[in-house]
Amino acid sequence: MKFPSPLIRGRLMKRYKRFLADVELESGEFITAHVANPGSMMGLKDAGMTVWLSPANNPKRKLQYSWELVAADGALVGINTAHPNGIVAEAIENGKVAALAGYDTLTREVKYGANSRIDMLLSGGGKPDCYVEVKNVTLMRDGSVAEFPDSVTARGTKHLQELQNMVAEGNRAVMFYLVQRTDCTAFRLAADIDPAYAAAFRLAEDAGVEILCYDCHISTSEIRLGSPIPINP
Repeated sequence: MKFPSPLIRGRLMKRYKRFLADVELESGEFITAHVANPGSMMGLKDAGMTVWLSPANNPKRKLQYSWELVAADGALVGINTAHPNGIVAEAIENGKVAALAGYDTLTREVKYGANSRIDMLLSGGGKPDCYVEVKNVTLMRDGSVAEFPDSVTARGTKHLQELQNMVAEGNRAVMFYLVQRTDCTAFRLAADIDPAYAAAFRLAEDAGVEILCYDCHISTSEIRLGSPIPINP
């Protein structure tokens, strides 16, 4: 995924109301940017951090900038949760995810289960339908281990239960964790942050839901899928 326009560098002043951030641009201008991330963004929202913003293509949009990247612990981190589905879909379609190869079609945002939408439905190729849910991972608290979630996520727990149901119906189901950091070499659950999510993960995995985790190559011009990283218990 390439950014359509050059990113603009700035200095974070504060993040507030979940979806807003005040930023001082290198020009000295102070602006308010949209934050497309409902999580806590633990470790990524300290005042003074270097951030990169994308300019809006629509001049009528209320907020003319979106927060895309932040420099944290010497790494680049992608905080925009609107991108992971596209990054993963692009990689699957280009044959970069061996475990998800061999399907004829990839359809985004398909209704399924109890009033839910799956991020991607893979079908065809003589295989059972494959339901793929993607989660954006940005938390790192210990060494180079990425963690999910960074806050309590009842919605995430529901998604695990829905995937488990798809397996019970004879389909294939995959939870795909996309680590949008350039400094992580392993992944684990943040069970202390959301014990219910960790419990649902174990049940889903035992029921046959497959777990994939990849890192990313991140620069101020693009974000693309990297390599699989190990999942620690």
